Amino acid sequence: MLQVSSRVSIPLREIQLQAIRSQGAGGQNVNKVSTAVHLFFDIRASSLPEVYKERLLKMKDRRISLAGTVIIKSQEARSQEANREKALERLMELILEVTQMRKSRRATAPTRGSKERRLQAKGTRSKTKTFRRRPEMDD
Repeated sequence: MLQVSSRVSIPLREIQLQAIRSQGAGGQNVNKVSTAVHLFFDIRASSLPEVYKERLLKMKDRRISLAGTVIIKSQEARSQEANREKALERLMELILEVTQMRKSRRATAPTRGSKERRLQAKGTRSKTKTFRRRPEMDD
């Protein structure tokens, strides 16, 4: 059981873990042992509450495929067990991300001081560029 919160948990049978070989440098161990872990989690077929499912599917995240499957690859650690734990932890973080309600942004007008600073900076920049020009010849 992957305990996401006090009320939400995911049975491990809904999470598919696959051991694969790690990429990159690592010496002889990397060529022989499958230490990296691919985690697959089908959002639609899961036992998550419908609200979580909808929010996860709406999320713009490269780890969520168009078919609604979360794919997480973990290969930082040298042991398969550590990578498995890290992948499950990342899945939990992803699900917790959709549980938090974000405050809606309230539109505000720029302050008088910020307008004045902006205009002052524009004036300064304009003078700098004016001084860079070739001097005009007076007849």
